[in-house]
Parts: sequence; C-alpha cells; structure tokens
Amino acid sequence: MDQRLIGQILVDNTSLTEEQLSDALRVAKETGEFIGQILVNMGMISEREAVICRGLQWNVPFVDLTEFEIDGEAAHTIPEDVMRKHACVAIGRNNGALQVAMADPNDIRAIDAVRVATKFQYRIDPCIALSTDVLNAINQLGDVRVRVAGELEGLLGEFEEPEVVEAEEESEGDGLQGSESAAGDAPVVKLVRVVITKAVQQRASDIHVQPEEKFVRVRYRIDGVLRDAMRIPKSAQLPTVSRIKVIAGMKIDQKLAPQGGRIGMRLNGRPYDFRVSTLPSQHGEKVVMRVLDKGSVAADLGKLGFSSQVQERFEKLIMRPHGIVLTTGPTGSGKSTTLYAALARINTSDKNTITAEDPVEYEMSGLTQCAVNQQAGMTFSAILREMLRQDPDIIMVGEIRDRETAVIATEAALTGHLVLSTLHTNDAAGAIPRLVEMGVEPYLVASAMSGVLAQRLVRKICPHCKVPYTPPPDALAISGIQLEDVEHAQFYTGEGCGQCDEGYRGRIGIYELLTVDEHVREMTLRGEPSHVIRAHAIQQQGMVTLKGDAIAKVLQGITTLEEALAKTQED
Repeated sequence: MDQRLIGQILVDNTSLTEEQLSDALRVAKETGEFIGQILVNMGMISEREAVICRGLQWNVPFVDLTEFEIDGEAAHTIPEDVMRKHACVAIGRNNGALQVAMADPNDIRAIDAVRVATKFQYRIDPCIALSTDVLNAINQLGDVRVRVAGELEGLLGEFEEPEVVEAEEESEGDGLQGSESAAGDAPVVKLVRVVITKAVQQRASDIHVQPEEKFVRVRYRIDGVLRDAMRIPKSAQLPTVSRIKVIAGMKIDQKLAPQGGRIGMRLNGRPYDFRVSTLPSQHGEKVVMRVLDKGSVAADLGKLGFSSQVQERFEKLIMRPHGIVLTTGPTGSGKSTTLYAALARINTSDKNTITAEDPVEYEMSGLTQCAVNQQAGMTFSAILREMLRQDPDIIMVGEIRDRETAVIATEAALTGHLVLSTLHTNDAAGAIPRLVEMGVEPYLVASAMSGVLAQRLVRKICPHCKVPYTPPPDALAISGIQLEDVEHAQFYTGEGCGQCDEGYRGRIGIYELLTVDEHVREMTLRGEPSHVIRAHAIQQQGMVTLKGDAIAKVLQGITTLEEALAKTQED
C-alpha cells in the first residue's frame, strides 16, 4: 500500500497539515501500521475521516450506517453468522446488485462468502463503513430477527405442526424445504409451510397474502369464496414475502414491479403446483398463489356435472374432425377443467394434439403442451401459427384474447382442424357476436363454429350435514319454481359441520350448450344480436339455460336454491 498516496488524500480531505502527515509517515515507516489509524491514535483526525479517505483511496463509497436506512429485506439475504465473521451487512439492492457495507471492502474472502451465502443471485457492490457501525447494525438486525421470531412462534402456537413436505425435483424454486436445511426450523420457514399446507388441507384454490397497514391478512378461496385464515404480524411481512419469492424462484430485490413464479412440491405423496404472483400495493407486495392439484384434474366428462342430454350433445361436437368448440364463462368457472376432460375423451394415439396454455396447469400424457412466454415472444397467436406447421389434428388454445388469435383459430378450423378454446362471455350465445366484435369476419365465424358451452360452478351441499329445508318465498318467486308444479319437490341445505365450509363442500358445474346449426349461421351472417340467437336456441334446440340447469340441480338435492340464484343472476 502506498502510504504517501493515502497521506495526500488525508491532507486534501481533512484538516491535517503536511507537517502532521510527515510525523505520522515516520511512525508508519517504523511500525508498518496504517497511517490513517496512526493519525486517529494521535488525535489528528477522526476515525470517520480515516475510513472516508480509505474509501476514496480504494474508490469505494462511504456509507454512514447511523443515518442510512437499511433495507430489511436485503439485510436478511445474508445469514447472521456470515455477517459477524466478515464484518459486513447488506444494506440495499440496485439493478441486480447487493450493496454490502464492509469494514474492509478489499477482503476478497468476505465478498466470496457473501456470494456463496446469497447463492450467487447478486453482483456484490461493496461500500465502506465504520467497523463499530457495522457491528451495531448487525446487532440491531439480530434483535429484529429475535423479535419477529418470537411473534411468529406465538402465531405458530395456534396451529398444529403440518405434515412432512417433500420438495419436487422439477420445482423452479427450492421447494418448501429446499436446500436451506440450516434454516429448516426458522419461524418464517415454518410459517410459510403452515400457510401452504393448511390451504391444501382446507381444499383452497387460491392463497392470498395481503399486506395491510398494521398486519398481513392471509385468506383462502374455498369453493369460490374467500375466507380469512390468519393474521401475520406486520414485522414479519418482509421475511414472509421474501421466503415465498425465494422458493418460487423469483427476484427478492424486485419489489416495484409484478412478478410470477412457481412452486412444485408434494404433500403426502401427492403432486401440487403453486402459481405465484406478486403485485406491489400501498402497504407492500401482495402475493397470490393458485393451488393446482396435479392429481385431481377430472379426466372424465361424466364427473363434471353434465346432464346426460348435454353431455351427449357436447361429445358429438368434440368428436367432429374440424370446427371450433368454445367454453365460456368468467375466471374460475372451470373452463380449463372442461377442456382437459374433453381432450382426455378424444385424444387417442392416432391423433396429434397440441395445446397453447398460460400456464400449463395440468400435464397430460399423449399431448404436446406449450406454455405462453410473453418475453420470449411465445404468445397464443405465435404458438398457434407454429402449431399449424406441426401437422396437428386437434388444437387447444387456452384462451382467445385478441383478434389475431381469433382469426388464426377460425382459419385453422376451416382447414380441417378441431379447435378447442375459451372465451369470456356471460352466456353461450354471446360468444358469436363477441368473435365478430374482435374482428373475425361473420362468414368465417358462421362457417367455423360448431358449438359453445357456457358454464359456472355452484357449491354442493355437504353430505355430512345435509337436511331438508324450505327456501324463502322471495327466492322461490325469483326462481320461477311453482311448488304445485313440482311433484314431491324437496329442498336441502347444509347445517354446517367440521367437514364443510358453512354447509357446502366442493363444487359442480352448471351448463348451457348452444349448437351452431344452419339457422344460427344465417343469424350470424345477418349480424343478429346475442339475445336473438339465444331465443332461437331455447325455442328451437331446447337449450337448457344456466339457470335452468342450476334449478335442476336444486331439485336433485345437489345445491341450494340460494346458491343457484346467486350464480345465475344475469339469467
């Protein structure tokens, strides 16, 4: 080290004189001690000035940790034992770099240890700080960790220890336990494990981790209804969200933009996928995890709730060699499940079946399944164009979202392919004018369309607490059911028990099926509105509406009248 160089920096940036510097240089020559420390010992400069000047010599910025607000989420990326051993602390992140305050930024071994501890996720950006300030910061972080751990242990005391979880090898993250064996007993690791396993135990389809001003609310969507599950202390928000992002293979330093990730795992030998989404909000990042039970997809159309008549007509549509068959309904109405069941029914070894999905929710043997990747240019329309070069017999497009996808799908149906897809409309008849509105020519829609299946999901009465009841008069009036017209009509509800959620357990589909016949094609060419097409389907085809199918399931004792009416309000 050139002591004269640092000496000149000290003279230029402090009140040190040339004479004082000369005296200190003579001492340094005799002892070999760092000249800055000699000047501090002689009382000529402060320790802070010595550290700032050393940073200038090494071209490393100085940070005053007594005034700097440390990013708690960044700080937790380095284990405490590593911080103490190497006198360093992570203070923030910027464009993929982890900012680390160090007493000695030239300590290559310390930097390498930080890289290893953070699993090489970051470029290390060192800065210099007073060693006492670094130690104080580590101690304060340790105090916070102890306090958060205590709060979480108290919260975890309310729950039973979950079953052993095995991480799946193909997981993009590290599973619930992953490679972090040393942290396996950390309270935040236990907490995330409890949140996920309890959701699976309670048959939740979605997990919401929602930060609020004073706490973090965890909710589960069970049978289509969001239910409060637990509250997490506000102090545990960052560690909890960070843990989820780590095991989902997401960037924990990216907090100002939405992200998506995946957790693949097994619970009691059963495979699950969790599609993870983060969204920046006023009080921090909200996390939503979609629960996908890979072993529960219903591959049998007969188990979805079709009436025998509708199932027979639907199977005839999907057995045709070409044409478009659409399923419609809002998000979460079971459209994808219906398409998977349809594919299981018609896909055989002599058929080349290709799908475009966002994402691939369930893996099925015998199919070529392609996932949408916007960043790589793998959009629905791009995948669909490439599909047509792969000699397909059956094409499934997860959703028709834009004009380009709609036009390509329509033309594919006209050139001898069976196309299955979904669309967001309120009823079956609305799908036809919707495609025209998206920019598909009416003559193409009229020629390509085979049929449209509209659907919803209604909650089923729990079989463990099912009892007869009399519906409210206003509900009967709205339903149009006349008791005198229904011989031996009996209505049921669930009283609520330990096996269900407020008297309901599980869901079943309700459906209306529109077949595109010559009259519907003529109406499409004339540009008739959906209500005219719908009236024709009811009067001439005998189409049972969503409400009619829901009422039929009420009279069969499958669901309640209130649930049927709630899910078919637009009818």
